[in-house]
Amino acid sequence: MATFFNQATLSYNGRVMNSNITEGELINTLGAAKSAITTSYTADDRVVYAINLVNSGNTALTNATVTDNLGAYSVGVETVYPLSYVDGSIKYYVNGVITNAPTVTAGPPLVISGINLPAGANALIIYEAVTNEFAPLAIGSSITNAATMNADGIEPIELQATINAEAETRLNIAKAMSPAVISDNGELTYTFIIQNSGNTPILATDDVIVSDVFNPILNPISVTFNGTEWSEGVNYTYDEATGEFTTLAGQITVPAAEYTQDSETGVFTVTPGVAVITVTGTV
Repeated sequence: MATFFNQATLSYNGRVMNSNITEGELINTLGAAKSAITTSYTADDRVVYAINLVNSGNTALTNATVTDNLGAYSVGVETVYPLSYVDGSIKYYVNGVITNAPTVTAGPPLVISGINLPAGANALIIYEAVTNEFAPLAIGSSITNAATMNADGIEPIELQATINAEAETRLNIAKAMSPAVISDNGELTYTFIIQNSGNTPILATDDVIVSDVFNPILNPISVTFNGTEWSEGVNYTYDEATGEFTTLAGQITVPAAEYTQDSETGVFTVTPGVAVITVTGTV
């Protein structure tokens, strides 16, 4: 939508007179808006985008094009794209009815071409993108996905949608045993490594619990958490008859991951937060 002005000039006998100024408004008959169906993202996450179109004019829109930058931003002299288009995900609805999808060039940038919309109709373009190694994951990070729509007879329309990094914890656990071969009455150590690749730490209030049943049964046992000795009944329970070991709620904490971006390639490296439980006992 734009306002325009016009004024006439009258010349006679060496004199010049100006008319009044007229004011008008040019209305864009094509309305467009872009949104993300979900407003947050995580690593390797699918994000659904929707572009709504309304053609309020009396002329059909033909062969329009949307160019989507897939969240492009600069790292040094490079441009990186934190989103990747999901092949085959595009859907095109006209007046609520699915119709032939426009042509897609995955890019980056993503180009959606051959968009046609009858006069007086509305349409919905839906497509998916997945976060990749260039997506920032730390708390407070975001991806702004900008797009431009072009068509004959209309001024370019700028569209954008911003999604924010979701606060999350992402845990996994690995168990190691040493030594691998042991004799009767020998000493055996189990090591539990808990990793958090999320951007939010595990706190005592999260009540993370690790449990295991040792076979063969260990008796007696000693337990440490991140190198600090734990006490039975305070930090864990152990049944010497069954070999069942369980940590008590509120004892395990795990730091958030750290995210480092390469200043040349723009790729993020994730260093998980780590917590270690060791259990040593006699077979």
